[in-house]
Amino acid sequence: MSVRMHLNPMSTPMKLADFRTPSFFENPYPLYEQLRAAGPFATIGPKQLASGHYEIVDKLLHDRRAGKDYLHSVQLRYGEEVARRPLFQKANASFILMNPPEHTRLRSLMMQAFNARQIEAIRDTARETADRLIDAFISEGTVDLLSGYALRLPVEIICRMLNVPLADAALMAGASVQVVRLLDVAPLPLDQLNVVSAQYDVLDRYFTDLVNARRAQPGDDLVSALINAEENGEKLSTEEIVANVILLFVAGHETTANMLCNALIALHRHPEQLARLKRDPTRIPKAVLECLRYDSSVQMAPRVVMADIEIAGTTVPHGTVLLLMLGAANRDASKFRSPERLDIGRDDARPISFAAGIHHCLGYRLALLELEIGLETLLTRLPALTLTNLDNLHWQQRSNLRGVESLTASW
Repeated sequence: MSVRMHLNPMSTPMKLADFRTPSFFENPYPLYEQLRAAGPFATIGPKQLASGHYEIVDKLLHDRRAGKDYLHSVQLRYGEEVARRPLFQKANASFILMNPPEHTRLRSLMMQAFNARQIEAIRDTARETADRLIDAFISEGTVDLLSGYALRLPVEIICRMLNVPLADAALMAGASVQVVRLLDVAPLPLDQLNVVSAQYDVLDRYFTDLVNARRAQPGDDLVSALINAEENGEKLSTEEIVANVILLFVAGHETTANMLCNALIALHRHPEQLARLKRDPTRIPKAVLECLRYDSSVQMAPRVVMADIEIAGTTVPHGTVLLLMLGAANRDASKFRSPERLDIGRDDARPISFAAGIHHCLGYRLALLELEIGLETLLTRLPALTLTNLDNLHWQQRSNLRGVESLTASW
């Protein structure tokens, strides 16, 4: 059915709070079905719309009129006084929260350190890291895969990329768990916001010191590459490098960790697909893409309409805040055959989990590499792995980041 045949978006109002209920955290997909049935868009608040149709979400992600305005969204959530806090001003220096032309310049410079060749060069490092983490718990016969493996894998890989001591991984991971909450669409209580601010300062000091050290003594690492990146005579300032490394790190840490666990959950809930993957490990890349489509850790992409947009028979006015529901778009039957079914052999598994357009995730290659190696190493080293809390999972209470609080396993 064409999305143009759906009801007027005002006819079935929803609320932003609908995306923060216990039932939504447990299983968001029934609400996403209601969202798509509501029309091209559903009104979720004053000047706030949501859409879960793949075609609409994809078009808007490619439309530069649907851009980023982080401070505007902060003002809507917290008010102008809180939005002036140094925490938000510093975070706003990251290119992932900007629009052209600032976004274009910064992303182009950042891409020099995140291109395909640079990422592929760390494949062996990622595999060694996964093996070392498994070595640490394999003799125990049981582990919490989230805390003991999935959360540690991406942060230790980034430590290797930055050429910093692995002993600093715990500090970085602890701060990252708090700072990533800056990207949540739900406002935080002020006491929790103070905790986030303090942890952002921890990372800010750490990476500022690191950039200064690399300027004095360059090396073969990510920060040195960012320092040396140059285009049209322009380079990144220390403040720009720090802000972008922090946001890239925190945005890619929990998202990757939670996605690895989501993939394991999906595969174990579909044992025939898990058995198929074990018989033919060459399917790992396709399986990762299908798991990303089936239950993505990133559920939504907020945008702000910079100029009126006509789409799907609807005028979306300037100033509207859009929630583009990636998780809903990935289950849209107009795009995917039998979208509720996990099928690692499907040929239409093109998830929109990394967004699209000029804001397509810069670190997607690294995330895919970490997911592929993380999953492959587990299945190879622990072929008898069984998830022991599969029937009693507790999902994190977050709207835009989907993942469990723990994932216990034995073998």
